[in-house]
Amino acid sequence: MPAPKKTARRSLLVTSALLSSLALAAPAAVAAPSPSGSPSASPSGSPSASPSATPPATMSTVGGARLGQPGTQVNLASGVPVLPKDVSARSWIVADAESGDVLAAHNAHWRLAPASTLKMLFADTLLPKFPRTAEHKVAPSDLAGIGPGSSMVGIKEDETYTVRDLWLGVFLQSGNDAVRVLSAMNKGVESTVKEMNEHAEELQALDTHVVSPDGYDAEGQVSSAYDLTLIARSGLQKKDFREYASTVTAKFPGETKKGKKGKPVRKPFEIRNTNRLLSGDSDVPVYQGIAGVKNGNTTNAGATFTGVAERNGKVLLVTVMNPEKDEHNAVYKETARLFDWGFKAAGKVQPVGELVPPRSAAQAGAQPGANPSGEAGGSGNGAGGTAGTGAKPVASAPAANGSSGIGIALGITGGVLVLLAGGAFLVNRRWPLPDLVRRRTRP
Repeated sequence: MPAPKKTARRSLLVTSALLSSLALAAPAAVAAPSPSGSPSASPSGSPSASPSATPPATMSTVGGARLGQPGTQVNLASGVPVLPKDVSARSWIVADAESGDVLAAHNAHWRLAPASTLKMLFADTLLPKFPRTAEHKVAPSDLAGIGPGSSMVGIKEDETYTVRDLWLGVFLQSGNDAVRVLSAMNKGVESTVKEMNEHAEELQALDTHVVSPDGYDAEGQVSSAYDLTLIARSGLQKKDFREYASTVTAKFPGETKKGKKGKPVRKPFEIRNTNRLLSGDSDVPVYQGIAGVKNGNTTNAGATFTGVAERNGKVLLVTVMNPEKDEHNAVYKETARLFDWGFKAAGKVQPVGELVPPRSAAQAGAQPGANPSGEAGGSGNGAGGTAGTGAKPVASAPAANGSSGIGIALGITGGVLVLLAGGAFLVNRRWPLPDLVRRRTRP
């Protein structure tokens, strides 16, 4: 049951500086699902097949039976606004990021090519491993295997980059070169893919199967709107994830060249976030309250996007996959319409499902001895648990300073305070994101 918001917010304001982010470990690799279409997550590539035209008759029921049904799922009633009619995406979902309630969905568990939104899972898996100030000199082997036509941030061999530089390259420019370098730092692509699949299973993102860590076209690589939303929700528990996802522009190290008098000079260049709801475009204004997360686009996958936004103390997650409408920036326009609906419907519409907690958290919440509020200790490394059951973990972290182009506020939204320390966490029935929001000073 949700805690009273005012009390929770006062507690969070007092103690949020003590909180730290939790990296959820995972127990085992997930088996490859049968894809409904060929995956793709690079700007180009050779898709092995075209996505099916219709969703399967039966899909996963993680999060609730209705989420496994094809078509639009919503509980329209008196006072609930009608869903926007001009949403053409094959699959989408609107969820409350704090409570986990799914307000509405359309083919939520349809396994489709995720495009570069899969990089959210890459980041959620690897971010805790390397200090942001750590440096790495790029070897030629680090950049091996990058697919032709990949999106790149411009990493050069024999140049040194900080881990922060590399993550900005991943989030802002969707750089497959940055992904490959970070994978090399993580004992290679094969090891990274294995860990990503394990982490997906831990999160109960069971529609997801990773073949390439950068999400480039690969047979059998799939995810779903439901899974991408789970993954984003997990990532947003992490301070660095929130910073990178909400950064509009940043300086990226350039190539070292000879300057005057033969001295080496390395000038940075500006990179800009390709998330158009965050950075804007000619036909897409910056969305008020947007705070990330990740976009993707390929010929095979179409456009995909997961976004998080806050208005009036309510934090929503929206994922949109493959709009069929042939319109410039359609994925952002449809996401904005669903956000608008979600903020109007929040508190009025009855949910059609829920975003489930990680397996280890569900298991901890179901342990004997948990108190009446559903709290129990846990390491975050356990396995097992039943999808859609158990309590939901609460995570929090102090906000970090982002790069240029964004106004930052400590948006303390509703929830129950839980201290995260030493890799342990407490479990509660809600999973708020208390310091998530990095609002612009104006729309």
